[in-house]
Amino acid sequence: MKFMKLGTRPDTFYTEEATRSVISDVPGDLVIRINNISYLLHQLQFSLLPKCGLLQRLRSDSEDSNTVTIELHDIPGGEDAFEMCAKYCYGITINLSAHNFVSAFCAAKFLRMTEAVEKGNFVLKLEAFFNSCILEGWKDSVVTLQTTVKLTEWSENLGIFRRCVDSIVEKILTPPAQVTWSYTYTRKGFNKQQQSVPKDWWTEDISDLDIDLFRCIIIAIKSTYMLPPQLIGEALHVYACRWLPDATKITPPESSVSQTDDVAENHRKIIEIIVNMIPADKGSVSVGFLLRLLSIANHLGASTVTKTELIRRSSLQLEEATVSDLLFPTHSSSNKHYYDIDLVAAVLDSFLLLWRRTSPAPTENSQSMRSIRKIGKLIDSYLQVVARDINLPVSKVLSVAEALPDIARKNHDDLYKGINIYLKEHPEMSKSDKKRLCRPLDCQKLSPEVRTHAVKNERLPLRTVVQVLFFEQEKGLEGK
Repeated sequence: MKFMKLGTRPDTFYTEEATRSVISDVPGDLVIRINNISYLLHQLQFSLLPKCGLLQRLRSDSEDSNTVTIELHDIPGGEDAFEMCAKYCYGITINLSAHNFVSAFCAAKFLRMTEAVEKGNFVLKLEAFFNSCILEGWKDSVVTLQTTVKLTEWSENLGIFRRCVDSIVEKILTPPAQVTWSYTYTRKGFNKQQQSVPKDWWTEDISDLDIDLFRCIIIAIKSTYMLPPQLIGEALHVYACRWLPDATKITPPESSVSQTDDVAENHRKIIEIIVNMIPADKGSVSVGFLLRLLSIANHLGASTVTKTELIRRSSLQLEEATVSDLLFPTHSSSNKHYYDIDLVAAVLDSFLLLWRRTSPAPTENSQSMRSIRKIGKLIDSYLQVVARDINLPVSKVLSVAEALPDIARKNHDDLYKGINIYLKEHPEMSKSDKKRLCRPLDCQKLSPEVRTHAVKNERLPLRTVVQVLFFEQEKGLEGK
């Protein structure tokens, strides 16, 4: 981070009875009022009026008296920014950096501390610092841009906002081999001293920005068409991890400290902006990330448009998912079960809708068949995990198990394993629930090893065991 030091005198400002003043042998003759603070200063002895065009005009408009009072309640940056300008006029040491530049610059412009008033004035020095230090630096530009949120209109009118955005985007588009500035990169296993600059070196630093500023940066980058969509997607992923709650650790409202309305509303705003900025290219973000966003969107009560888009995007990449990608806690306090089955069911339904539309009659070795078989394997493996939830109702299992078409399962061995786990974890099930649970099971599609196990499985309903025995008997007759 770059700094600029101005002035040489020690800080002699002090507070007495809600009034800020300066230690001096000369009595103060100028009162500046800003909000609830009053400043007792000097008109001419320390160059305050000579350097400030606005104060000169307001002084001339006031009645001629020994002490002049001026109201400056609308000064950008408030009393802190004014005091920095005042200290500059008094020659008191001030340290400028990316953290306080915006407020100082806006206040100096407001006070008209320009060259037209006095040569070498404060605005000139601030502009030089902005051009030669802040805009040349990476983190300086990011920090300065972040500070514009408190003075948005002033920053836009004075060009600070646009120039910071341009500087940041220019550096992001710089080839990694030419990156010479310091950046934040905390990925596990990465060593700056031993490894070359990664392509996503910039993603962590801009994740510190307010969501509206972050959106401006991403939109500006996308408009250049110079970075691959996967890199844009990684920036969105880093930002989401930085600001949104962890989808795997969210608990129902009754068992957690409820979020304030402002926090929840900000989270909803963030997720909806992120979803809108995901590149249209398939694979620009992982299906795991899309599913996490969907889980968070459900928890936050995001808009239907946002949730529908996430379901659609997730279903397009569902084949890439692993079982762990599908495991999220439910967000409804009315549900006693742990896993969010409804989320998986919604994505699966979306996938099947598109699959049926594009694959009216899939053949055995077609891509369409391989796709649905892969999903069938995924869902049955998922059911084997969630079946261990002792509070999971049979209806939730069936909502997913029965959604798949018959051709999605080449055999029913994995489905049987899921059913058997559920029966084992729910020993108090009624006979009717057991029959319902086994409804999607086709005994003819069980391997010989699994049929042998099923015949001896006392947890299965008698009807299912009889079906297995009947099929075994048929097989035995066919073999003779």
